[in-house]
Amino acid sequence: MKQLLSHIELVEALKTNPDAWLLLFKRGSEQSDCAFGNYAKAAEKVEGASFLWADVNEVKDIHPVYQITTVPSLMEFKGGIMVNVVKGCHQHEQFKSLFENKVFTASQASEEKPAKNVTVFTTPTCSWCTTLKRHLDANHIRYREVDVSKDQKAAEAMVRRSGQQGVPQTDINGQMIVGFDRERINRLLDIR
Repeated sequence: MKQLLSHIELVEALKTNPDAWLLLFKRGSEQSDCAFGNYAKAAEKVEGASFLWADVNEVKDIHPVYQITTVPSLMEFKGGIMVNVVKGCHQHEQFKSLFENKVFTASQASEEKPAKNVTVFTTPTCSWCTTLKRHLDANHIRYREVDVSKDQKAAEAMVRRSGQQGVPQTDINGQMIVGFDRERINRLLDIR
């Protein structure tokens, strides 16, 4: 793993290895420290990829270039271009799966749709949540799942954004969808 101290260092790193992962985080923040620890643990277990990190306490010129407004954010670069952003703290196994999936799907790059930032708010007992997740999985849509029964802050943020308490709710690039509205989800995610 390599620490970056400026956008210029990122540009140089991408010249050497245009397929890379960059974690932007804020040291001292619980979510960011969680993400950094799990990112580092996962990076140790995956070979053949370039793993970078930058602390926004020290580096102020990377996140504005890529319009990253929240940290922690894991940025995926292919061919030197940012193609995906995964926000929040995830278990090291989830990070590892992302890294390995990137290696596995690299040959399919020409067929893939541009990545969307998708978050699914769920509870363990919600049958429509399961239906929604199966639909996303069947269409190879990457998403982050937030169990609002275990994360009170996420539940409050979800209600503030949509005005609704029920699940499932889906955030697709900032647009909230309440319930399993297949047509709207398909339209926003370009699923045919």
